[in-house]
Amino acid sequence: MKKVLIITYYWPPSGGSGVQRWLKFAKYLPQFGWQPYVFTPENPSFEVKDQSLVNDIPKEVEVYKLPIWEPYGLINKFKGKGNQQSDLVKKKKKGLLANALLWIRGNLFIPDPRRFWVKPAAKVLEDLISSNGIDVIVTTGPPHSMHLIGLKLKKKLDIKWVADFRDPWTQWGLLESFHMSKLAWSRHQKLEQKVLQQADEIVTVSKFYAEGLKKLAGKDIDVITNGFDDEEFKSQEKTEPESFIIRHIGVVDEQRNPRPVLSAIKSLAQKGIDCPLEFVGNVNEALKEEVKADVELKKLVSFKPYVPHSEVLRLYRESAVLLSLPMNAANSKGNIPGKIFEYLAAQRPILSLGDLSGDTAQIINQTGAGVAVAENDITGIEKALLKLQNEYESGNKNADADISDFTRRNLTEKLVKVLERS
Repeated sequence: MKKVLIITYYWPPSGGSGVQRWLKFAKYLPQFGWQPYVFTPENPSFEVKDQSLVNDIPKEVEVYKLPIWEPYGLINKFKGKGNQQSDLVKKKKKGLLANALLWIRGNLFIPDPRRFWVKPAAKVLEDLISSNGIDVIVTTGPPHSMHLIGLKLKKKLDIKWVADFRDPWTQWGLLESFHMSKLAWSRHQKLEQKVLQQADEIVTVSKFYAEGLKKLAGKDIDVITNGFDDEEFKSQEKTEPESFIIRHIGVVDEQRNPRPVLSAIKSLAQKGIDCPLEFVGNVNEALKEEVKADVELKKLVSFKPYVPHSEVLRLYRESAVLLSLPMNAANSKGNIPGKIFEYLAAQRPILSLGDLSGDTAQIINQTGAGVAVAENDITGIEKALLKLQNEYESGNKNADADISDFTRRNLTEKLVKVLERS
């Protein structure tokens, strides 16, 4: 059996879609003759924890951990109650302190605050790779410091290296928030170029991201999207929604704007048509306050905190419509919310808002799993909600979609072709 080492910052008990990408690859790789090893920090700083995912780590996976030091103490001290570290970046109106912290982050910690882990990790991994006979290493970012570990190992050991970009690097839409100097920007670009040129294979999650990376790298980029684990859904009880309810499951921060759908719901309510909406997960406080202050919306819109992934699977099936919101960023066309694929597996109609030429809209249209509407088209959202409600009331509660391309097993088969490419 061949051996692959996955170098990742996010691993259970970290929650969210980022961790599940490689957790699921690790689950299915042995079925294709690959033994997965994982190298991850012992004490990472992440915002979402899901202890239930620890139980999903396959017994075949050997996990190695190394302590990491991260300069997040200052950020945690000043970020404010109820806010996440990422809010410093995504918040539109920032104070002097927030801007100062962002400047420090952008100009002193390049490419990111995990840079201090690169040298010690690379040193430990040299021995681990040699002693275990590793055939291929994979680095997955962000954080893009993981790719710098791959860069060092490639130079030292000349081992095959696959760099996985779950998000862009210099083409990331929020990078400008860090008030970077020309020198810092140049440093980012040079490091990115080294990674793109030295990695044997480059993988990313969407066609739009692949096009951007191809222009920078001057070589072909493989697209392997995120997906869903059909085994998880087969084991779930076949529950049905008790009434018509729309759910958005996942983070709603200042980069994801649900206000157009709220406007559509309010407009329909004024016409005597109720379309209840529940947000499940971390939601910014400003939005909650807006809803609370609106006489009509507070009757129809509710909020539920982050729940374990096992409960999320049940909530998918108990929803009449699953809502997807776009990322408000320069590269949002390539941002496919990880939940989209589990939405597909839940076989409930999806209402997807965003760029109609973007990757998410293409998936919705390709599979026939729901309706894609331009993010600010309030009239279009109203029509879509009425259509979906009428279908629900007529007994058509399932989305009849062709989703086999997005099973975790089939996606792992695509990854194996990249790992074995000579």
